[in-house]
Amino acid sequence: MASYKTAMLFYLFLVQCLTATAAKTETKTTKTVKPTKAEPVGYLTFCPCMGRFGNQVDHYLGSIAFAKALGRTLILPPWVEYDYSKPHSIQVPFNKYFKVEAVAEYLPVIPMEKFMTDLAPKVWPKGNRTALCYRSRENTKSCEAKVGNPFFSFWDTFKIDFDHDEFYEPLFYESSPEVVAEWNKRFPIADYPVLAFSGAPAVFPMREKDLWLQKYFVWSDEIEKKANEFIEKNIGTGTPFIGIHMRNGEDYVRACEHLGGGNFFSSAQCLGYNNEHGKVSKELCLPSLPTVLKQLKKAVEAHKVKTVFVAVDDKAYLQEIRKELKNIVVVKQPDPASPHTDLYILGKAEHFIGNCVSSFTAFVKRERDVGKKSSEFWAFTLPKEEL
Repeated sequence: MASYKTAMLFYLFLVQCLTATAAKTETKTTKTVKPTKAEPVGYLTFCPCMGRFGNQVDHYLGSIAFAKALGRTLILPPWVEYDYSKPHSIQVPFNKYFKVEAVAEYLPVIPMEKFMTDLAPKVWPKGNRTALCYRSRENTKSCEAKVGNPFFSFWDTFKIDFDHDEFYEPLFYESSPEVVAEWNKRFPIADYPVLAFSGAPAVFPMREKDLWLQKYFVWSDEIEKKANEFIEKNIGTGTPFIGIHMRNGEDYVRACEHLGGGNFFSSAQCLGYNNEHGKVSKELCLPSLPTVLKQLKKAVEAHKVKTVFVAVDDKAYLQEIRKELKNIVVVKQPDPASPHTDLYILGKAEHFIGNCVSSFTAFVKRERDVGKKSSEFWAFTLPKEEL
């Protein structure tokens, strides 16, 4: 019995020794492990230099998708606006119209103003800035990234001069693993910490697979406040209304005289990306007043609303609409109307009718699709078998 007790005591003592040794070894091992070096952060930015706001948004969303595919932080460029009495464009910070934190839910982002102030001196110093473009311009060996307006104004707002040019032909803005691997191989972060594109790395109109990214464009508090004040004063908070967009400015009228056989501007939003629902007609591009009045009257009756909000770039036809729709309140912003306020209000409508060809309408349609709200286009109906 004594020998058994002695053996048990020896066993317990041995276990304690082994446990203590293991603990020391673990502690020692833990102390000697070095943390892994963080991967360098790559950035991407571009000049949203094509067209006005609607076109720029198309390019912006496509660029967001591309930056995400490459695994780079997107430097949010400002919006480009024009005062045609001045020789240069006006750059408006991204967060003037949309919330940065909403886009950051999808990929890492930083406003361009903050990047140039806080990070550029170290990450992208003067003397080591490269402009990217598909190929050189005409007879030059350069991207000529700062030639012309708004290109010069855009980059010069941040005192950016380019020291080198790189041409990425035949690469394109695709997000497939094979293409992304080619981009990262050709432009590694270590050598190209910032990919600065002379124009947006995206197509216009935007790809169908990227339409859903509209959900990350959430209006700023400033735009929301201004638009809601208009709604409260002129429509009534909570009052259902029809929102319509008409595009009939002089430049657009001229554009509709040059229709081809395929899609035109944003017409894929109703005709399909392969024209499976038809081709662009003059009436689809520039709906006649009788078409507008007939279609609007039908929508007002179907949705049982008493108010119509009009967004337009030129002729609003307010008298004609009021004459056709008796006892219906017809409102629009006073001139000059804020396009961003128009967009916000159209997004809140009970029902929306827009121009199939217009990228302005396309913004509204995407936003309403995200919120599962009804929309239609002037002079367009799907074949019955597709409804």
